[in-house]
Amino acid sequence: MAVAVSIRQVEKRFGALRALDGVSLEIGDGEFFGLLGPNGAGKTTLISCLAGLARADAGRIEVRGHDVVADYRNARRMLGVVPQELVFDPFFSVRETLRIQSGYFGIRNNDDWIDEILAELDLTTKADTNMRRLSGGMKRRVLVAQALVHKPPVIVLDEPTAGVDVELRQGLWQFVSRLNREGHTVILTTHYLEEAQALCGRIAMLKAGRVVALDTTENLLAHHSTRSLRVRLAPGSELPSALRARAQADGDGWRLRYVDANEIEPLLAALRLAGCRLEDLQLLQGDLEDVFIELMQQSGAGA
Repeated sequence: MAVAVSIRQVEKRFGALRALDGVSLEIGDGEFFGLLGPNGAGKTTLISCLAGLARADAGRIEVRGHDVVADYRNARRMLGVVPQELVFDPFFSVRETLRIQSGYFGIRNNDDWIDEILAELDLTTKADTNMRRLSGGMKRRVLVAQALVHKPPVIVLDEPTAGVDVELRQGLWQFVSRLNREGHTVILTTHYLEEAQALCGRIAMLKAGRVVALDTTENLLAHHSTRSLRVRLAPGSELPSALRARAQADGDGWRLRYVDANEIEPLLAALRLAGCRLEDLQLLQGDLEDVFIELMQQSGAGA
């Protein structure tokens, strides 16, 4: 697989703060790649360096073979970036904004593609509306449209669905997934981990400017997520002390973690021997949120 984005030993400091501490990873052409981490992990700083909005203190970043510093113009043409912040020009309508954005890349007479983007993002009725009159969710849709207007091969989405309604989220992901199937590389940062789990084929997790995990979503779930048996005991039943060490309170019940399915029967036997009566029983599969929490905790000492 050809490499869409190459990041090698990238470092970035802001005074005494080391925002990026030797980050290295490669993203292949056509991947849907997740970049996850807690606030302050360095995700947005890395994207800023990738997009040329900040310059790394050390290391090298290339977009489809173009160095983001030495060959900035061509590297930038390869990218469409949706920023976290709502940045817009209040003097133009939605359509005018997209035409101006097209002009930055030397593109003229692309109204057919603009119309398609407007339709996909449910902005058609707002095409002639001034930007300052749009709601926050509508402004975010325009930011997505701006990033796509020059048909970039690499699309970077930095928290694209923060604070937007469910309908937009679903419509956006259908459109972006279609572009990904057509060959566009997508890099996503999000705090909605269920989105990352559903969409991303590979994921890198950052903490304190370092990559603490880099693998396929499937492998991360298989190797790190924990399965659990959730039980709700009848009134008067007490969880036996032998199980409390592996139990976690969960609302009106308990979660008993296990690794192998063969552990389930011994857990139930221990409850029966203790005279516990069950009101409810559920088998729960771990998800990406469990993986994220585990890896962040494991990396805490090193960070």
